[in-house]
Amino acid sequence: MTDPVADKGDPARARAALLEVIEKQIADNDPPETRHTLERLLKLGYTREGCLKFIASALIGELFGALKGQAKYDEKRYVANLKALPKLPWEKDEAEG
Repeated sequence: MTDPVADKGDPARARAALLEVIEKQIADNDPPETRHTLERLLKLGYTREGCLKFIASALIGELFGALKGQAKYDEKRYVANLKALPKLPWEKDEAEG
């Protein structure tokens, strides 16, 4: 019998994998905007953990669409989302809404 909870995935493992990708981007400086974003957010007073959560929010939007087959990974959009942080990708400008 299949465990329905196990089929939903493990959020802790998913979070760890996402943070591993981000740390690799920072270490490899690829894309360089990931490191720049980390440094910029740190200068704004956010903790490293907080910065990584912001960066994860920009990355997860791209990965989710690609994994669901709804859109291809778009590095330009990812970089634009990084540059907009700490504004989150799903937050609208006041002018928009």
